[in-house]
Amino acid sequence: MRLIYYIFIVLFFFTNPLKGNTKEELFDKIDLFGEVLDKIKSEYVDEIDQVEVMDSAINGVLQSLDPYSAYMSPELFKSMQTDTKGEFGGLGIEIGMEAGVVKVISPIQDTPADKAGIKAGDYIVRINDTQVQGKTLMEAVKLMRGPVGSEINLTIRRKNVKKVLEFKIKRAIIEVKSVETKILNKKMNIGYIKLKSFNQNTDDQLFKEIKKMEKNKPVGYILDVRNNPGGLLTQAISITDFFLDEGEIVSTKGRKISETRKFFAKSGDGINGKPVIVLINNGSASASEILAGALKDHKRAILLGENSYGKGSVQSIIPLDNGGGMRLTISKYYLPSGKSISEVGVAPDIFVEESNEDFEISSDKDNQLNYAINLFQS
Repeated sequence: MRLIYYIFIVLFFFTNPLKGNTKEELFDKIDLFGEVLDKIKSEYVDEIDQVEVMDSAINGVLQSLDPYSAYMSPELFKSMQTDTKGEFGGLGIEIGMEAGVVKVISPIQDTPADKAGIKAGDYIVRINDTQVQGKTLMEAVKLMRGPVGSEINLTIRRKNVKKVLEFKIKRAIIEVKSVETKILNKKMNIGYIKLKSFNQNTDDQLFKEIKKMEKNKPVGYILDVRNNPGGLLTQAISITDFFLDEGEIVSTKGRKISETRKFFAKSGDGINGKPVIVLINNGSASASEILAGALKDHKRAILLGENSYGKGSVQSIIPLDNGGGMRLTISKYYLPSGKSISEVGVAPDIFVEESNEDFEISSDKDNQLNYAINLFQS
C-alpha cells in the first residue's frame, strides 16, 4: 500500500513541477508523506477508509491553491452534473471557502436565503446536524441541495455578533429576474437599475429596461450591484460595453495562451454620457467587480459603498479519468488599470457604510442609495 502512495505522490510532483524546489527536497517530502500515512493507518484511534484519506489529500492540494479549487469524487461529480430542473431546490446563495470555513459571498435578492436574512460575509458552521468545518466546498453545496419545499437549518456566525445565528430556510427552485428598475426622485428623474446576477440574458433585460426609462429623460443612472455574486463573463463584458464608448474592459491572464485575453468596448455609449453612480458592497463579486472596476478606471462612473468581495478568478470544471472532477482556477481577471481583482476587490470612490437594517429600494434607511441620490442633487 505504501508503494501506491509513493507512486501517487511521485506522479503528482513530477507532472506538476513546483517552482524553486530541488529533487532532494521533493523526495524528503514524499518520504514524510508516506510516513504520516503509515502512522495514521497503524496508530490512529479509529480505522480509516484509505480511499477517503487519499481523496482528502488530493483535495488538500487543490484547496491549498485558492478558495475556489476543489476535488469532486465520482459520486459528487455525477450529482453536480445532474439536471436539477424540477428535482432539487436551492437557497439562492453564492459561497466560497476561507480558512477551511464556508463563507457566504452573497445571497441573491428575493431568494429563500435573502428573505431569511443571510448576509454577505456570514460563515456557515453547521448544515442541519452536520459540522461544516473540514468539508469541501462541493460537499457543502451538496448538503444544501434537496427537494423543493424541504427545509434546511443553517447555523451561522456573523462578524461583530457574539451569538451564533440559527436560520430555518425552505428550499425552492431559484429563478432570478436579473434586472429590476424604477425611477427615483420624480422631480429629477434618476434611473435606478438593480442588477441581481449576470445570467444568460441579463444584458437583453437591461437594455430593454433602459430603453423604457430613457423615455422619462433621466438625468443619470444609479447602477446597484450590491450583493450581486456575479455570473457569466460574457454578460459582464456586454453590459460594461453598453456604458463605455471605447477602451479596455477586462483582461484574463493564465499560464496557457488560450486563457490570456483582452476584451474591449465597441464604439457607442448606450446612454450618451449621462452620469452613472455604481453601488457596491462586500457581496459584489466576480462579474460585478469587472463592471464596477472598468467603469471606475475609465472614470465613467463614481463607485459608492464598500469594498467589493475580491473574487477575481476564472474556474474550469475538469473531468478526471476516475469519473470524478476538479474545479481549478485557470486564469485571473485584471482591470484596465492592470490591477488584479483577486483577493483585493474594487475600492469605492466614496466610502459609505451599509445600513445594518434591512431596507427596500428608496427606503430612508438605505444610507448608500440616499447618498447617491444626494450626489445628483448637489
